[in-house]
Amino acid sequence: MTGPGVAEQPTEVIAAVGATAVAEKPGPAPLGKGGLAIRTAGEVFITLGVIVLLFMVYEVWVTDLFSAEKQSAASDQLTGDWAKDRTLHPELVDGKAFARIHIPSFGADFNFTIQEGTGEDALAVGPGHYKGTSLPGEPGNFAVAGHRVGKGAPFNDLDNLSSCDRIVIETQTDFFIYKVLPYDDEVDGWSGAKGAEPACKGVSTLRDSSISGGGPYEHTVGRKVVLPSQGDAVNPVPYQPADVLPKAQEASLLTLTTCHPKFSAKQRLIITSVLTQQVPKSQAGDYDTLLEKIGGAA
Repeated sequence: MTGPGVAEQPTEVIAAVGATAVAEKPGPAPLGKGGLAIRTAGEVFITLGVIVLLFMVYEVWVTDLFSAEKQSAASDQLTGDWAKDRTLHPELVDGKAFARIHIPSFGADFNFTIQEGTGEDALAVGPGHYKGTSLPGEPGNFAVAGHRVGKGAPFNDLDNLSSCDRIVIETQTDFFIYKVLPYDDEVDGWSGAKGAEPACKGVSTLRDSSISGGGPYEHTVGRKVVLPSQGDAVNPVPYQPADVLPKAQEASLLTLTTCHPKFSAKQRLIITSVLTQQVPKSQAGDYDTLLEKIGGAA
């Protein structure tokens, strides 16, 4: 209302209940040279992390798929070759499968062909035979390498093996049964301890008690971790000069090698076993029958 003598009052606007006044905030201060460098470095590290992650996915899973296909083809070809002609010593051809490896304690389905050679092409299919080392069942050292991560990872679980565990090598005509040698901390007193168990029948320390230190096999144990440069791990007598013993006096060994630890190539894990039994396929036509005869994984 207006009228004479009444001063005009300004209209007051009342804020709605619950409304909040928001003050306008100033924008972020521009980054200096140091801030830009830190942000750029962070972005680079994130990008590199993604690249590394993708590479690991490729190495661990994608290469497994590729190797599974190659392994299946190699296994089919080996089965076909064996069906055509059984010979005691097949011709060894680089990259071609000539035997199979089974490890009962890893399950009845652990079955990989062994290719000749340890080049990347051969190892992408499965375990590879160190060229020049013995053949299955022969005196000396039948040495085989395999990947631990990616490319089928046939030797991923080698560190789970224990002394006296069986490793079976299948050829055209025979099954050769090896057992892992005593570990370093089991050598002393072996025959009166684990060595006396039925599962360890045929497994000795290979030491010669008449020779100081134990003789040529003094350094040979079931499990060892060495540097990649220690190639004498696959010598006829491991960790000794190649000619330390005449062939006829050499034990028949099987040595498996793989990278150590997992996801690293800094070292090599060495598993060495000794031949304890040879079963002709005329007595056990297939691996399942063999397992029944030898008592499965025990």
